[in-house]
Amino acid sequence: MNLNTIEMCEPQLERKGSRNIVGCMALFNVKDRVIECKLVYYGPGRSGKTTNLEFIFKAGKKYTKSDMVSINTKGDRTLFFDFLPLGLGKIRGCDVKVQLYTMPGQAKYSSTRKLVLKNVDGVVFVADSLEIQRKENIVSLKDLEQNLAAQNIDIFKIPLVIQYNKRDLGDQGLPIMPIELMEQDLNSKLKAPSFEASAVKGKGVGDSLKKCLVLTLRHLQKELKWTQ
Repeated sequence: MNLNTIEMCEPQLERKGSRNIVGCMALFNVKDRVIECKLVYYGPGRSGKTTNLEFIFKAGKKYTKSDMVSINTKGDRTLFFDFLPLGLGKIRGCDVKVQLYTMPGQAKYSSTRKLVLKNVDGVVFVADSLEIQRKENIVSLKDLEQNLAAQNIDIFKIPLVIQYNKRDLGDQGLPIMPIELMEQDLNSKLKAPSFEASAVKGKGVGDSLKKCLVLTLRHLQKELKWTQ
């Protein structure tokens, strides 16, 4: 996965000032010519959010100078939150840095999920392909919608990508859901870009991240009325 080559529109930066809040909540540091965005990996517990970020962190190690920060929570494999700024090349002379976060998926950590979603610019929803997780996927997506609405963010308008993770488990004889069923459950109304994935193998991880980044930066371009 090449984290330094993202195909996207190239906005013309015309705003003045030292630091502006733009788009959803992205920060544009004019002095240092840096655009900072926040992406959150959301989904039910143990769906593979942490595994996604661990793979990205390892694959993109040379593009970040910071460490991955984690606060472990009992009974949930996912991290409390991850912080991972990535240098993604330049857009018309401006560096693009991204903060990647994930959070525990269990219901008892609801307040934590709300906190991590604060000032979010884009979301990757990681769904679990195991049949026994069907209900949990639906509940988690509804929870995402409600938590975004609490911040006056419409789930139909925020840059969103859906990842169908753990597709490799079918090869191990475990019962997984057909993609068609998962699309019907989770994406029939949203019509968001979706990707099959195996985060433990890195399959679909880069595609999900890149698509979410493209959608997020295009959204910011539209909000700011940047011209190409």
